[in-house]
Amino acid sequence: MKRYRRISYEKRIKIETYQEMGYNKSQIALELGVHRSSITREFQKYRDSQEIYRASYAHKKATHAAKTRRYGKRILIQKPTIQKYVHLYLKLGWSPKQIQHRLILDYPENPAMHVSHETIYQYIYVLPRGELKKTLIEGLRRKHKYRRTKKKEAQDEELRGKIKDMLSIHERPAEVADRIVPGHWESDLIIGKYKRSAIATLVERTTRYTIIVPLPKGKGALEVREALTEAVSQIPLHLRRTLTHDQGKEMSQHKEFSSASNMQVYFADPASPWQRGTNENTNGLIRQYFPKGTDFSLVSPDEIRYVQDLLNGRPRQSLD
Repeated sequence: MKRYRRISYEKRIKIETYQEMGYNKSQIALELGVHRSSITREFQKYRDSQEIYRASYAHKKATHAAKTRRYGKRILIQKPTIQKYVHLYLKLGWSPKQIQHRLILDYPENPAMHVSHETIYQYIYVLPRGELKKTLIEGLRRKHKYRRTKKKEAQDEELRGKIKDMLSIHERPAEVADRIVPGHWESDLIIGKYKRSAIATLVERTTRYTIIVPLPKGKGALEVREALTEAVSQIPLHLRRTLTHDQGKEMSQHKEFSSASNMQVYFADPASPWQRGTNENTNGLIRQYFPKGTDFSLVSPDEIRYVQDLLNGRPRQSLD
């Protein structure tokens, strides 16, 4: 007994071709290696308004039907009350996860009003093209036109070269992972247009307090070290314990930085952004204000400070 498999676009093109050649359903099924009933269903469900089978029309209709089967009974589609709530907060720049937890706070006794952040994402991206979908995507942090799967960015450690005398993240004190004692920071660069400009970001792991550091002189190791040293000099000494960075060459002067700042630098593993998850998440928030393609050489320190203050004043799920 042959196992049913969904018909691909390539097979639909062959179905259309065999049909024009005068093949009957059984002959088409034999040529494609599928059951005759699959071809019968295909003709019954996906013919156009003129009752003619066309591969492009059939595939478009089948794709839409698959989405409808998957998402059609979602609570956001069924309940306009939740739709209105989600639309409101997306337009205010709240993330789906923040909306999810706000619904729980606002309707603690009504589970029917609770939806997951994943459901909100799926709802947005299954909407047909139009102003509503465009508006809701504009409220998302990264504003992707299409839903993207999480990808692990390939980084070649040999090409990048190793930083001399670096300490691995696995050598950090255990208290860093606990997030109980403040003073442990994560850092990174956000690169600007044509990779010619950048800003540095510092995030404290316990409080999520964020510092955005302008880099007007450049993003080389010397410029980054000097800018970060000046930025952390404003932090009380007892809140300067460790700093975790990726293995970017901009931190190759880490020993000089540690000496000047009294902060031990540790380095995350290559291609492991989750090891600096707080910083990665914060960079995503910053990208709402400085999207890809921003030339940071044209952004004033006042603008950067304004965005920093906005981030430090917004609600944080992790801090309740």
